[in-house]
Amino acid sequence: MTTVIQANNLDLTYQTNDGPVHALKGVDLDINKGDFVSFIGPSGCGKTTFLRAIADLEQPTGGTLTVNGMTPEQARQSRAYGYVFQAAGLYPWRTIGDNIRLPLEIMGYPKSDMAQRVTEVLELVHLEGFEKKFPWQLSGGMQQRASIARALAFDADILLMDEPFGALDEIVRDHLNEQLLELWARTNKTIGFVTHSIPEAVYLSTKIVVMSPRPGRITDIIDSPLPKERPLDIRDTPEFLEIAHRVREGLREGHAYDD
Repeated sequence: MTTVIQANNLDLTYQTNDGPVHALKGVDLDINKGDFVSFIGPSGCGKTTFLRAIADLEQPTGGTLTVNGMTPEQARQSRAYGYVFQAAGLYPWRTIGDNIRLPLEIMGYPKSDMAQRVTEVLELVHLEGFEKKFPWQLSGGMQQRASIARALAFDADILLMDEPFGALDEIVRDHLNEQLLELWARTNKTIGFVTHSIPEAVYLSTKIVVMSPRPGRITDIIDSPLPKERPLDIRDTPEFLEIAHRVREGLREGHAYDD
């Protein structure tokens, strides 16, 4: 297996007026090509910080972190990943097509290539026919799908997703979880996914990384035995419930630290 993201003894400390804040401490993790890895833990445990460090949006203060064998900065410059934020972050004055086209414009893609890429990614996220709509004309779930399409537009091998469905209601969230699994199966991207939801983490992932409260440490790494094709009702099976129980136990164990 090809290791795509590798962290060794990774630390990240913020300096604040009230003293240092240890966001990550001693994180060791390998993510292989094609993995769907969810990060779960309480608020402030460093889940998003770790994702942002991969994306070169935060700078580690100790240890090593590589993305495709490069530094995060080199990986960012080589456009190794797409990033989906908690909010869709679409520009309201641009159509959906123009929002998706934006990173391609910045990268200097030819117009003919841009048109083809926009068509392809809209189809991937089931938004065919919405290219000329504006964000305010779409539901929250559709806006988030457009945000995913924008992150997929330049066809990076890695997709980083920071709690993209956290603000959506449960029915919409379930539907988007199903669609995300379908998209992952079709594209074979390597996905890093931050969530607060145990069922979401178990349903989506090949690997679940359970993190402790600050300083963020990994308390458990669970390789999922569930099949790649997962209908929603798999959440009622003993296998699913067993993994969910282990995640819950890992979260409890993390709270046992008394730093």
